[in-house]
Amino acid sequence: MTDDLRAQMIALLPRLRSFARGLSGQHALADDLVQITVEKALRNLDAFVPGTRMDSWLFRILRNSFIDHVRARRDTDSLDDDDAMPLVGQDGREVTETRLHLADVRRAMSRLPEDQRVVLMLVCVEGMRYREAALALDVPLGTVMSRLGRARAALAQALQDDPALLSARLV
Repeated sequence: MTDDLRAQMIALLPRLRSFARGLSGQHALADDLVQITVEKALRNLDAFVPGTRMDSWLFRILRNSFIDHVRARRDTDSLDDDDAMPLVGQDGREVTETRLHLADVRRAMSRLPEDQRVVLMLVCVEGMRYREAALALDVPLGTVMSRLGRARAALAQALQDDPALLSARLV
């Protein structure tokens, strides 16, 4: 049973890293958060309830770890350069425009309140259903829906885009 749970954790690592990157906005911190999450999960594996969703459990641990990190380092900032990848054989203009748009979205998302950003990451980036996100965050379904609506509207406003078009792209 334990080996199966560990295999499930390994399969979820890319999603955890993506979620951590979305929360923190930094590659190095995202990796640290994933490591902390896995360490806590392995240490408390007996607390996992069989038959429940492993991803919801791990996302909750990661989110709580992020909150702990933010509380511990309130007055510090960290610089994190994006990993530079070679652009061999790609249209440089298109790649640059895409990266600039992505940077705008990241900046706009980083300005969202943490509760809205977390819901947006879980539903729109991780592809969780509203009910799954509610379970992962331990909040009512209506709370997920309202936070997501506010996050999408704020993001659309920040990007000066049509909210209906933005929602279609994010889902």
